Amino acid sequence: MTDSTTQEKKRGGIASTYKSQDTEERFDILFNRPFGYAWALFFKQLHVHPNVVTVLSILLGAAAGYFFYFQDWRMNLAGVFLLVWANHYDSADGQLARMTGQKTIWGRILDGFAGDVWFFSIYFFICLRLTPVWGVWIWLLCAFAGFICHGKQCALADYYRNIHLYFLKGKEGSELDNSRQQRHLFHNRPWKGNLWYKLFLYFYGNYTESQEQMTPRFQRFFEVVSEKYPNGRIPQPLRDKFRAGSLPLMTYANILTFNTRALVLYVSVLTDLPWIYPVFEVTVMNLLFFYMRARHERLCRQLTRELCGRV
Repeated sequence: MTDSTTQEKKRGGIASTYKSQDTEERFDILFNRPFGYAWALFFKQLHVHPNVVTVLSILLGAAAGYFFYFQDWRMNLAGVFLLVWANHYDSADGQLARMTGQKTIWGRILDGFAGDVWFFSIYFFICLRLTPVWGVWIWLLCAFAGFICHGKQCALADYYRNIHLYFLKGKEGSELDNSRQQRHLFHNRPWKGNLWYKLFLYFYGNYTESQEQMTPRFQRFFEVVSEKYPNGRIPQPLRDKFRAGSLPLMTYANILTFNTRALVLYVSVLTDLPWIYPVFEVTVMNLLFFYMRARHERLCRQLTRELCGRV
């Protein structure tokens, strides 16, 4: 962490609302985070809970999808405006939570749910818009692009960023979870009085399990690290070595989340070629997904061999 960032955190400024400089995308730092920070300060003055801000972002993002249905650039531009606004609220809720210490399990649930609602709405209305020309094929393309490609891309990008944060800042600075822990929590909570929390644990357990299945080399590496250095007492040289290998991949993790796909979405709908967006998901974004995964797995395999004395 740089001296300037440390000083900024001490002053409680915008840098104190970042998860880390390593995992922040340049465009977010220059554009989205300042807007999110301004909204966070506004909502803080009104004593609005971060979860309320997340709900507002869900409503705005879902409404944006509706405006992408029309073959009218002015309506499409309104959809772009709403989705940008939703993204600023999505930034603001996390910044507000870190600013006020109001982090809750429901906040995590809603935050993960928000992006799913946005893009379900977007895909749905793009399909309606293109059905007269494409027929059932646009629904099949969007189902594959959205439910399989988009879902896996975002899940792996989120996982890699939390792994990076774990080695950078420790457990307290990341949200790195495992499916075994989630299953344990699920089975040891009664249904009575815990219906929604139990449902969250069930689906979140499936989500973390899917992340683990995509990263076998990391699972082996983390197992070796946990055995060798229990309770998260990982020596700084190993943390630094992992960070050095992981940091370049944060660029790809950020590309696979929101800004790049949103830009392609905006251009495709405003040029009346919305089919470009799901095709982009299936081709370009998938290539980046497999490339990022291969490099991360190779890094983990190399570090595992070094820890086990097999260089």
